[in-house]
Formats: sequence, C-alpha cells, structure tokens
Amino acid sequence: MGHGASITGVERFFDSSEIIVSKTDTAGKITYANDVFLDIAGFTEDEVLGKPHSIVRHPDMPRCVFKLLWDTIQTGNELFAYVVNRAKNGDHYWVFAHVTPIFGPDGAITGYHSSRRVPKREAVDLVRGLYADLCKVEQSHSDRKAGLQASTDMLAGILKDKNISYEEFVFALETS
Repeated sequence: MGHGASITGVERFFDSSEIIVSKTDTAGKITYANDVFLDIAGFTEDEVLGKPHSIVRHPDMPRCVFKLLWDTIQTGNELFAYVVNRAKNGDHYWVFAHVTPIFGPDGAITGYHSSRRVPKREAVDLVRGLYADLCKVEQSHSDRKAGLQASTDMLAGILKDKNISYEEFVFALETS
C-alpha cells in the first residue's frame, strides 16, 4: 500500500489510558511497534517492522512539521508534536507525540522512540486549521523543495509573531 491509498475521512480513537509506542532506527525504519500502534493503525507486526515510519503518514500532515521533527531529534533533542496519522485502510487518528533520540553507550544516536497519547480535542481543532494552511502553501508550489521552504517559513513566522518556540506553542495548546 503506497502513499496513494484512499483516505476514508473516518477518524479512529484510542483510549486515554493507552499509549502508542514505536521505535525506529536512525533512518526512520520501524524496529518496534506495540499492540496499541498495531491495533489503531490496522497493521500486523510483520507489515510494519523494517518499514519506514511514513507508512502511517497522512497527506493532511504538513511536511514542514516532519522537517522540524527530524531536524530536532537528529541533534539529540526531544520534540512534542500533534500528528494526524493514517491507518492501513485510510482512516485517520490524531496523536500527541513525544519523540526522543535513543543513545548508544558511546553517546551516538542509535534510533528514535516515539510515544503517542490521546490529544486534547480543542488542540486538534486548532492544529487542523494550521496544518491545512501549511499544506496549502506546500502544494501551491510545483517544486516540492520550494513548497517545503515556504511552509517552513510560514510556520516560523507564525511562531515568531507569537514569540514562542514550536514546543511552547504545542504545550500552550495542550494545557489551555
């Protein structure tokens, strides 16, 4: 199932007591997925292990947010983010993600750990609009790189106007 798979528009939910957990290698290929991940995403363990984590990527997710994520975790820092993911059948589910680097004994990054919990509904409603705007900017450029740069600049501008970092923005939504 490639990225062209249909989108159903149906939202899936998981329990607030549940945490979706996955681990990847440094290239973003899945090395571990817990049962909550497999249940909500509709995959078997065999279908996800060794696959890029983008197997659950949803087209409504702006690429600039993933760029921010990768730029942050590759430098050894953690990141919190709202993410809309796509299940195998095209359904979607929103998560509040916490992604951290996994360090080896020598201090080098050996992979990444992501735990995702149920996001606040009000936050999802606000983020959905922002993500739609960012995606629109990305798609308005025929050149993918130019689109990514434009949305990255737009996100940076929004945060600069609010005088906060992306993480502060996320936490303000999560605690409001």
